[in-house]
Amino acid sequence: MTKKLGIGIIGAGNISAAYLRLAPMFKGIEMRAVADLNMEAAQSRATEFGVRAETVEGLLASVDIDIVVNLTIPAAHFAVSKSILNAGKHVYSEKPFVLTLQEGAEIAALAAEKGLRVGSAPDTFMGSSHQHVRAMIDDGTLGKITSGTAFVMGHGMEHWHPNPDFFYQPGAGPVLDIGPYYVTNLVQLLGPVARVAALTSTPSPERLITSEPRNGETIPVGTPTTIHALLEFKSGAVISMVTSWDVWQHDHSNMELYGQDGTVHVPDPNFFGGDIRITKREDFVELPDGWDHPFSVPNDGEHANYRAAGLSDMAIAISEGRPHRCSSELALHVVEVMTSILAAGEARSFVEMTTTCDRPAPVGPEEARALLS
Repeated sequence: MTKKLGIGIIGAGNISAAYLRLAPMFKGIEMRAVADLNMEAAQSRATEFGVRAETVEGLLASVDIDIVVNLTIPAAHFAVSKSILNAGKHVYSEKPFVLTLQEGAEIAALAAEKGLRVGSAPDTFMGSSHQHVRAMIDDGTLGKITSGTAFVMGHGMEHWHPNPDFFYQPGAGPVLDIGPYYVTNLVQLLGPVARVAALTSTPSPERLITSEPRNGETIPVGTPTTIHALLEFKSGAVISMVTSWDVWQHDHSNMELYGQDGTVHVPDPNFFGGDIRITKREDFVELPDGWDHPFSVPNDGEHANYRAAGLSDMAIAISEGRPHRCSSELALHVVEVMTSILAAGEARSFVEMTTTCDRPAPVGPEEARALLS
């Protein structure tokens, strides 16, 4: 029987509900407490899910908490993760892990000094569809992947989010907000990135809020909202990635990878599931048989949602003394890729990566079942 590690959450916002609701599906973890600077919010969330409410200081001092999940806003991730490590607890952060390479290096050094683990979302790459694509790449079904495209485009958050200001300031924008899902999946499929180049633009210096309760207000834009990037991987593959909040409609696939023997259409990396299509040369063919992956089963309405899979894997890895898949090395490499894309866009030049990482271990059907309660 896998030992259960006690889990506490800092940050009682919307995303905390997903972790608290889905965590019981997994081995190795037990949700025990939630904290927030707003004790009323912490108490409300704690009551909803039958855990206890704590102050942030109380949670960090709790002897029954082994891992703290950092669900604060991205600008606070570094400071909060640092305080968690200084309290002697492992940390698992929401994406993006940190906002600069320097912050990530400091977190890594502190964790090493204290003998603690650091993990970070996203864990959607562990989903059935993305792991099936990984298996087909690894077994040569598509031949060597030489190039590809990735598109994540829409028209921003101001038409639905009640307070969209943050999304348009440094530390956010489409690369740092949505990019972690896409870049992480590309790295787990193809390996680490060697260098990037980009062109960026900010078509609108301000955005008009049309959502309630601030309908009619305008907010300034302080970060690029359209980014066309080139990613050269150490494997030799070259990927064009476009992220934008200035597009009303498009017909591009979320992700396509082009191999020497065929093409694979990869579903949205923001989700665990989705339809895969592959070709043999130019003709579409059926997917290989025998892929019975539990993370393809809808468990959240019509969707397969297995958030907390990465947290469970980290907890079990701590108990077993093996590497965890949503590692700080992977997360920091992804942060460097994303921040280098923005730097490359500003400088109009290539930026070489200074970090690297191993591809996380695959999560085939048996590995996924081993995580489920």
